[in-house]
Amino acid sequence: MADLVRMTSIDKSFPGVHALRSAQFDLRAGEVHALMGENGAGKSTMMKILSGLYQPDSGQIEIDGRAEVIPSPRVAQDLGIGIIHQELSLMNDLTVAQNIFIGREPRKSFGRLDEPALNRMTAEIFARMNLALDPTTVVGDLTIAKQQMVEIAKALSFRSRVLIMDEPTAALTAAEIEELFIIIGQLRADGVGVVYISHKMDEIKRISDRVTVMRDGAFVGTVQAEGTPIETIISMMVGRDLTTEALNIPDLSGAEVALEVRGLRRGREIRDVSFAVRKGEILGFAGLMGAGRTEVARAIFGADPFEAGEIRVHGRPVAISTPRDAVSAGIGYLSEDRKRFGLATGMDVRANIGMASLERFTGRTGRLDESALRDTATSYIQQLDIRTPSDSQEVRLLSGGNQQKVVIAKWLLRDCDILIFDEPTRGIDVGAKSEIYKLLKSLAEQGRAVIVISSELPEILRLSHRIAVMCEGRLTGILPGGPGTTQEDIMRLATQRDAAMAPAQAG
Repeated sequence: MADLVRMTSIDKSFPGVHALRSAQFDLRAGEVHALMGENGAGKSTMMKILSGLYQPDSGQIEIDGRAEVIPSPRVAQDLGIGIIHQELSLMNDLTVAQNIFIGREPRKSFGRLDEPALNRMTAEIFARMNLALDPTTVVGDLTIAKQQMVEIAKALSFRSRVLIMDEPTAALTAAEIEELFIIIGQLRADGVGVVYISHKMDEIKRISDRVTVMRDGAFVGTVQAEGTPIETIISMMVGRDLTTEALNIPDLSGAEVALEVRGLRRGREIRDVSFAVRKGEILGFAGLMGAGRTEVARAIFGADPFEAGEIRVHGRPVAISTPRDAVSAGIGYLSEDRKRFGLATGMDVRANIGMASLERFTGRTGRLDESALRDTATSYIQQLDIRTPSDSQEVRLLSGGNQQKVVIAKWLLRDCDILIFDEPTRGIDVGAKSEIYKLLKSLAEQGRAVIVISSELPEILRLSHRIAVMCEGRLTGILPGGPGTTQEDIMRLATQRDAAMAPAQAG
């Protein structure tokens, strides 16, 4: 296969940061080339240079063997380079066709929009993708997966031969991922070169032809996806071996029950769910998308109302109708969407750590003691190894793993002894995942009760002392942690729609 793209000796610096150091990358026609590395490795910077968003300080870019300068995204589009960012950029109130050809709509006489031609052009692109989607559908009515397909169609409308996809499956269900992979396979067959950026190893192994790894802004190496062990790729990414500690299942039979849920119900989303978690325990929640795991967590935290049921904290019934009630009872919730529900991304690290405990830093006058807050934030930054230039750094500029640590610090400062983690490592690279795992185990060892909701079965098996499995709003069983439980055991319960609910023992 011929090279579509060749980038060599690419350097790029920002104030205080040397983002790329003589980096390189190449892409062939008709291949899926995965670009991997920890957060901050330089992947996005490299692709923003290729798509014209950034200009390199030095180096060379060749398209079809010819040296090119790409000063803007429009020039990149003219060269056949399209990029689909992790954060989709569609306009929800416009139709699919209007989004795809925004600013390039076919016109009739006197500049009137030619709606039939617009829809016909869109339908032709969908036919090429084998995608059954009505061009007149309003984008806001589509699922995230379908919006992702619209972004791909938009890129193809520029006759893109290079398509850059940044974490394309982050918000997709398993069925939607399958749909996306079918589209990618069709693009590959049409000779389109796809750059695939993801942290998900199983996806990389399945969809990619080659894998290029970057670390600290530099090129580490390129390997064939097939035949290269996942452990080799991880070692290339982090520059060290990530040892997997054997799961230690403590004897908690005599430990106090920190949280007990009895007969929790809300419509078909939560159907008579009961379970308990002891101090020092990590209880994993597994199940397919839509099983009701997040709904249970939000109900316990008071974010969503429930129709019936009882919540007990340390043996006492508590009335929880708002998050304030939950926090007062010692329950902290780390949402799967930390940027939307867990952080004020435009504020600094110090403010985010202290925002749930501001009364600790205000006197009778209501004036904030900035010095005390700074000292406390610094203590948690050191304790949790939050990698930030200072406590005054804006949270949005931190990596995903460090953002997650800021949310954890917020709830630790609030002295929550029951912590619910919903998808704690979503969008986090393998090195940061290992750190989060150690932190969760440490919290349990300190005597906190920890609930972990995760769609990644290896993660659930690696962390959980016990595993609660849900299907269609029901708790279908609780499995022991440790080597005796397999992914097949979990999936059997996760698809057991009509099974009687297994007893939810406390330990």
